[in-house]
Amino acid sequence: MPPVPEPAAPEPVGGPVESSRRDAPALRGSARKGPRRLPRRAAAGRRSFTTTLRALDELAASGAKVSVRIDDLDGGSAVLEGDDFITLPVAGLGVVPLLIEVAAAIEAGRVDALEIVDRATVHSASAGGVWQHLKAPALPLADAAVLAASAGDALAANALLQRVGLPAVRSRIEELGLRRTALLDRFRDDRGPDDAPHVALSTAREMAAVFAGLVNSTVVSAGVSAQVAEWLSLNHDLSLVASATGLDPFAHENDRHGLLFVNKTGRSEGVRAEAGVLGGPRAGVAYALIVNFDDLSIAHRLRAHDAFRVLGVELMEYVF
Repeated sequence: MPPVPEPAAPEPVGGPVESSRRDAPALRGSARKGPRRLPRRAAAGRRSFTTTLRALDELAASGAKVSVRIDDLDGGSAVLEGDDFITLPVAGLGVVPLLIEVAAAIEAGRVDALEIVDRATVHSASAGGVWQHLKAPALPLADAAVLAASAGDALAANALLQRVGLPAVRSRIEELGLRRTALLDRFRDDRGPDDAPHVALSTAREMAAVFAGLVNSTVVSAGVSAQVAEWLSLNHDLSLVASATGLDPFAHENDRHGLLFVNKTGRSEGVRAEAGVLGGPRAGVAYALIVNFDDLSIAHRLRAHDAFRVLGVELMEYVF
């Protein structure tokens, strides 16, 4: 089936991490009727991500919503894009803008990195993380940032959000030029009818652009970019795209094979998302994959996970 052009959309407002629209064809995948397909777009002379596209096609055909974006860091061109403009729930991946605001507040002197946060004063959230299991009742703000980035700690993320405030994070998102990204709410054990339906929303295009900006030191400032990238480099969740890297989940900052890797994942019921940067001797890429699916069984969940792992294998082949 020939590619269907992406529907016209307003030109994005420029920003430090916002990627520009390109006129390359992109199919609507899960958003159109009939057989669902994702675009076959790849850099000349490089792998075409054929197996990844097949896996994502199958997910879209089963009713899942799929959004993917890969940008080459050297030339800045899009290697792969499929429904990358569609806004979808991203769960814990929405912590990245929060970490950016925290790092910016620390650099500006509005927040002390060693300010003590008392766990008893923070809205509870037991969905994930380790702080709830620790004996320490209080932590420095910077340590809470480490837990939020490395262990997907919902309680630590709530502590950060409570300290800097949701309006400040939303303002930061706007300043970064992210028009389809939003942090809607804190993490909650139960979401009622009066609560936001999701923690965060974003697109694969904007998440890939954020990670490209972090490694290129263009997010707020070089210092803020470096601090957020350092926090995220500690991430323990290497079970999706990152499973193909062979890295140690608990110690992968200085890989002996020269692999640069920074990522963040998001998980909730029917939501899997990952964005990051992968660099090797041949190339470097910023990537994002978001999948929203009917989490009806383990088989449904594993099929979504398999698509992330296939992408990881082909990303490794691209950069090495």
